[in-house]
Amino acid sequence: MSYVSSLAANSFDGKTIVVTGGGSGIGRCAAHELASLGATVILLGRTLEKLENIAAEIAEDGGKAQIYALDIRDEEKVTSTVAEILANNSRVHGLINNAGGQFPSPLEKISQNGFETVIRSNLVGGFLMAREFFKQHFKDNGGNIVNITADNKNGMPGMGHSGAARAGMENFTKTAAWEWGRFGVRVNAVAPGWVASSGFDTYPESMKEGIRNLKNHVPLGRIASEAEISSVMCFLMSDGANFISGQSLWVDGGSSLGSAPALFPLPKGKIENSETNNGFHRAELPEVLK
Repeated sequence: MSYVSSLAANSFDGKTIVVTGGGSGIGRCAAHELASLGATVILLGRTLEKLENIAAEIAEDGGKAQIYALDIRDEEKVTSTVAEILANNSRVHGLINNAGGQFPSPLEKISQNGFETVIRSNLVGGFLMAREFFKQHFKDNGGNIVNITADNKNGMPGMGHSGAARAGMENFTKTAAWEWGRFGVRVNAVAPGWVASSGFDTYPESMKEGIRNLKNHVPLGRIASEAEISSVMCFLMSDGANFISGQSLWVDGGSSLGSAPALFPLPKGKIENSETNNGFHRAELPEVLK
């Protein structure tokens, strides 16, 4: 089996794309899709073993991948790793800023350290990666950056630290697109809604029933597959998106259109005509959804 992408075969031949957080979840899926379309994928993450496993998957499927372990919150390490990547690759065409993470908590229970850690993971790290690729390479050669944010249009109750960081990344996307556009650099963001990804299995038992009911707050009546997020990320990386910059695309099945789903839930009943598109041949359903 191989990845079934909606983009044209070989559309990333000769391209080299960096994916942070490439060891699991949406980052893993996007790396597989890009590699299936001909890209050389550079996987970044904190855990070398995870990266090695994904690189082995990609090689088994006939693709090309490189790996570099780093913590994107470490400015010196980001600077040196970008320099190392560029020493080993004469041209890098794009950066997908996917790495991040958070933990569930009401605002009043989040410590300063916890808040700042999530801000550094979901905002500062992405800024450092984008800045260094711009300074060291994109400013002279052009490039393409896709930042992964979250569906925070109406706030993120229970994850206010992440919502604040993601809103910051959305605004950073607009500023970078304006400042760097004259150098041939496009910058966009993708804001996923609820996705059937491995991250669901990291949440505590108390949240699992709520996770299973998330589909009831989505007009399309389901949550997304990883491939449905990856396809948008890859489109923004493609030549077909060459005149799109400074935009944030919500990929959430329309869930962000309801301002207060708990107070005004969607009517219950059969949902018609909404089918999941999942071209990722290695996709695994999170345990919580089985």
